[in-house]
Amino acid sequence: MSITHQLLLLIRITKSRNIARRYFVVNGFDGALTMLGLLTGFYVSGQNTLPVVISVCLGAAIALGMSGMTSAYISEAAEKRRELKRLERAMIADLGESAYGHAARLMPFLIAIVNGLAPFLIALLIISPLALAHWQPQLVPNPLETAAMVAFLIIFLLGVFLGRINGRFWLWSGLQTLIVAAMTALLIYVLSPLK
Repeated sequence: MSITHQLLLLIRITKSRNIARRYFVVNGFDGALTMLGLLTGFYVSGQNTLPVVISVCLGAAIALGMSGMTSAYISEAAEKRRELKRLERAMIADLGESAYGHAARLMPFLIAIVNGLAPFLIALLIISPLALAHWQPQLVPNPLETAAMVAFLIIFLLGVFLGRINGRFWLWSGLQTLIVAAMTALLIYVLSPLK
């Protein structure tokens, strides 16, 4: 059996696919909303020196990724150990070397990777117009606004994805997440003392 087939079997045994998908969407949304918040804050404050904006956003992206990875690993490892012990008690057997035992040890790593990569990669995608504008200014004349539009688009697409998963009308789900993003940006704009 190939490594891919083994991995798919372990994912199916532990029913981790849904957990990883949920973590991807939730932390991806956190990453996108955080970047939108930072971009809005920079825009409102008038502090839009690209190297500074890129450094701050990249620092936040790395922090979100590390936080997502470590928190998911800690919580999922504890949950999987608890499930394994409960199953071992029910079966009155040591399942440490069984497929389920291997899955209980491996799945927290995979879920942690998904949980950490989602906000990090989405944040990188959102700040890519800033980096492009830094290297080739003529290609992106309004980098903060462009990056904010990318953030709004990604947040909308995450809503669409959620709508498709739960069987709701995709447009309505996308609009709901877009409304949350717009309210966030508006709150930052209204409450900013530096306007």
